[in-house]
Amino acid sequence: MGKILKEAKWVPQQLKKKRQMENRKVISKMLLQWHERNSTVHRIVTGDEKWIYFEIPKLTKSWVDPGQPATSTVRPNHFGKKTMLCVWWDQEGVVYYELLKPGETINTDRYLQQIINLNHTLIAK
Repeated sequence: MGKILKEAKWVPQQLKKKRQMENRKVISKMLLQWHERNSTVHRIVTGDEKWIYFEIPKLTKSWVDPGQPATSTVRPNHFGKKTMLCVWWDQEGVVYYELLKPGETINTDRYLQQIINLNHTLIAK
């Protein structure tokens, strides 16, 4: 015949639909709370530097006849006065920023000082 004898397994009693939904809600809440406590995403802090130019001329607008070219404007000089903005942020927004003196760039000493200041800011947060 090709059949073998197997014993039945014990299974828990069937839960009613309402009880199943309550269990799912409780387990979902527990998982969310665990994720909030143990997540490392909220601890990631990222930083970047950006040059900001003091003078950025605006493009002028003028009324011209169809087919006529618009008035031309000289491209801004990107070698003029500029300052560096250093920004540090996390998932909630900006945590620390520093505007350097005009023409000053980032170096190891300045970077180390920013890390120390950032650490103090994060501790106070």
